[in-house]
Amino acid sequence: MKKWIIFDVMGVIFTVGDDTNDLLFPFVQQRNKFITREELNNTYMDASLGKITSEEFWRRTGICQRGDEQEVCKEYLDTCLKIDENFMQIARRLKNGYNLAVLSNDVSEWSAYLREKFAIDDVIEFSIISGDVKCRKPDIEIYQLAVNKAKVNAADCVFIDDRDKNLIPAMDLGMKVIRFLRDDDSARLRGVQSISSFLELENMLKNIWKV
Repeated sequence: MKKWIIFDVMGVIFTVGDDTNDLLFPFVQQRNKFITREELNNTYMDASLGKITSEEFWRRTGICQRGDEQEVCKEYLDTCLKIDENFMQIARRLKNGYNLAVLSNDVSEWSAYLREKFAIDDVIEFSIISGDVKCRKPDIEIYQLAVNKAKVNAADCVFIDDRDKNLIPAMDLGMKVIRFLRDDDSARLRGVQSISSFLELENMLKNIWKV
């Protein structure tokens, strides 16, 4: 039976981890200088929990009129988000020996658009997105949903995330974990192995499962 590799998206597959504060807020504030970071974060939280649609999110930011939401959304996703240059190459190779999946806090429509644009759905078996399932990491429920979807024991899964707080529930559930440290090595969990590039992942997986 193939083992499972479950990837976080922002900060792992895509290069920026805190996309809300580092990418989304500057994008919106450039068009609406009166919006506060707290207002935007609260609105994004609702969207990432599936409480409001992507279109409603963009209207609430005050930067577009009804009917312009998809154009604004596409501009944000196309110009602000950058996929890791090594991810698809490594994912295609890993797919020969492992099952791959995605577990992410994101707006449903945004995640679907990015997965299609970058052909991520071609290399994964499934995706668990907070906007679809109405709960977010680090709620342990969302990890359980992923394990249930994979139809394996938690110990047969490796979860890769860039934040300690998101790795802890996975460990509590029995999953193996890897911390992706692209450019931040702070708050490293004791005993948790880390990588800084997808080029290191294959050897790390062999070490974890002693293959």
